[in-house]
Amino acid sequence: MKNSQLATFGGGCFWCIEAVIQRLKGIEQIVSGYTDGHIKNPAYREVCSGRTGHAEVVQVTFDSDVISYEDLLTIFMTSHDPTTLNAQGADHGTQYRSIVLYHSEEQKAIAEKVFQKVQEVYANPIVTQLKSFDVFYVAEENHQNYYNDNQEAGYCRAVIDPKIAKLRNYYADKLK
Repeated sequence: MKNSQLATFGGGCFWCIEAVIQRLKGIEQIVSGYTDGHIKNPAYREVCSGRTGHAEVVQVTFDSDVISYEDLLTIFMTSHDPTTLNAQGADHGTQYRSIVLYHSEEQKAIAEKVFQKVQEVYANPIVTQLKSFDVFYVAEENHQNYYNDNQEAGYCRAVIDPKIAKLRNYYADKLK
């Protein structure tokens, strides 16, 4: 029997986070979307304007008997730069902020522990927001499974391919 749990987080463009997380064992579903803004059901172009307050995030359903929330968060926190405020690489704006939305007090405590653990890897302080989950809006269909459907695109080759290579180097035992 599966022990399904939900995790929600963002660290820059949701295409990048989705591509990394969906390659892990124990991932049952991953959906790209938006959270933490001030309008309902935003569209991608609205979120990209930076005026809605939303963050690009992924919502992950995972089997915690296969991959723990702690391992999932550790991989997430080391697959992007959690020390840059409102930016990841060439992507700039509040929609690209690093954020973890916890679904329980247990997840919050684990996230705080992971933040402390991975801080040792970074020279600058971690600026990832840690907030209680409130709402999630599913992104448009063309943003789902983006990397797998567009691996030849320039953004995928330049930005996502190196993240996948890093994942293979450091977390090979966690891959499907």
